[in-house]
Amino acid sequence: MDSVATPRTERWVRPKRELGAIARLFDWKPFLVVICLLPAVGLLLVFLTYPLGLGVYLAFTDTTIGRSGRWIGLENFEYLLEDRLWWSAVFYSVFYTGVATVLKFGLGLWLALLLNHHLPFKSILRAIILLPWIVPTVLSAIAFWWIYDPQFSIISYLMIDVLGWRTTNIDFINTPWSARWSLIAANVWRGIPFVAISLLAGLQTISPSLYEAAMLDGTTAWQRFRFITFPMLLPILAIVMTFSIIFTFTDFQLVYAITRGGPVNSTHLLATLAFQRGIPGGQLGEGAAIAVSMVPFLVFATLFSYYALARRKWQQGEGDD
Repeated sequence: MDSVATPRTERWVRPKRELGAIARLFDWKPFLVVICLLPAVGLLLVFLTYPLGLGVYLAFTDTTIGRSGRWIGLENFEYLLEDRLWWSAVFYSVFYTGVATVLKFGLGLWLALLLNHHLPFKSILRAIILLPWIVPTVLSAIAFWWIYDPQFSIISYLMIDVLGWRTTNIDFINTPWSARWSLIAANVWRGIPFVAISLLAGLQTISPSLYEAAMLDGTTAWQRFRFITFPMLLPILAIVMTFSIIFTFTDFQLVYAITRGGPVNSTHLLATLAFQRGIPGGQLGEGAAIAVSMVPFLVFATLFSYYALARRKWQQGEGDD
């Protein structure tokens, strides 16, 4: 029987269209990267780079409000070196930042260690601890302004009328050192939640098996903290401390709302002094110079974080990136 050949059917294929120039451009990965980053870069240039560059430029001019200035070089900074008020602001800025940071980290670490244990209503306690950080800074400052008021202070009321421990009101903000310590207390109250929650997140990344092995070896609680908790917490500790130092050193709202730099300019930070000289005082160039003088301190805080992290990498046996 002769075999019958089956007809071969050819398959039709759509001809491939050549991409146009615009299609090829959008298919090019570097172009897509640039297009995606362009909005963010534009926002940074307009709202960050331009104001920062303008501020640095004004620091080298004698610009005042209503009059464009001329280039005077380092004259503003030379004047600041002879200004006793600027040195007072430098001293209090460093003192304010150092004391507040130590207190915030001591109390914040204690709260983080406490909340890391199994406690009843632990979620509610975490939410309550976050309240000082959630409340707007100006609202917190106004509340502390009333707490520190010489006549209507709730603390004075408790001390005099309720407990009978005093016969006169407590003067919180009308003498230099009492005002300085009162501002530090307000800053610590506001900053503890940020430190506590951040360190708590770091504590929860530490494996419980490390503590179990250490307890089998008969270590004490202090030894477990020193050789396990603190080394494992160091990277987060360095980052959180850096942000805390920057936030505290550049604080403006809390100080300005409570004391406005008084009494007798004793509680001025560099940020509040720059505002006072630049806006109410009208000396934009001098105010910008004061603001620029804050940069070395902030660079030091950033370098501190970097070297702390680099030390941690060395301990783990990692190479430098």
